[in-house]
Amino acid sequence: MTATRSSLLGYPVNLIVAGRRCVVVGAGRIAARKIDALLGAGADVHVVAPRLGDQVRAWRDEQRITVAERGFEPSDLDDAWLATAATDDPDANHAVFDAGAERRVWVNSADDPDNCSFTLMSVIRRGDLVVTIGTGGRSPALAAWLKDRITTELGPEYQTLLELLSEARESMRANGRSTEDADWKRALDSGMLDLVRAGRLSEAKELLRSCLSSSLA
Repeated sequence: MTATRSSLLGYPVNLIVAGRRCVVVGAGRIAARKIDALLGAGADVHVVAPRLGDQVRAWRDEQRITVAERGFEPSDLDDAWLATAATDDPDANHAVFDAGAERRVWVNSADDPDNCSFTLMSVIRRGDLVVTIGTGGRSPALAAWLKDRITTELGPEYQTLLELLSEARESMRANGRSTEDADWKRALDSGMLDLVRAGRLSEAKELLRSCLSSSLA
């Protein structure tokens, strides 16, 4: 069953694909981008395509992926956990989608939201801090444009800020204190990010402790 526009309003998740078999149908430039992201997340990537692009061939030769050099067959998804269709053939994309639906395998079709059971988002990473931007598959260009704008604002200091907040949270938990009652917003609004940007980490830590202590007094 083809997804309708209203059904593309999804439930955002972070899929843990490490060690899981992920099938990519296609081996051109767009497929290479999808494969690169899956490899970066630790997936076990299998590619199905009659012709391989240079990058995909290099990954095969390095034994980083497995490859079937032929057209797609539904049985290619028999043992898959996730699938990506990255071809310029709508019929091939739809065949992947149908095979995934029959096997309860999640399928993403590049630039073809009607043949998706999930859509991808533009991602900004700062260590464990992850910001995603999605448009429900309607405009990847807008998602990419917003990613560039937000990336400019979201500098490496936010990763440091996350580390400080995580340390404070773990310290509170270790001391048997509730982290839910702490006024984290007050701490974040206190100017500690400016101190982090200026490299004044000890002062940022002290300001954070002060804000959290007063909120729990």
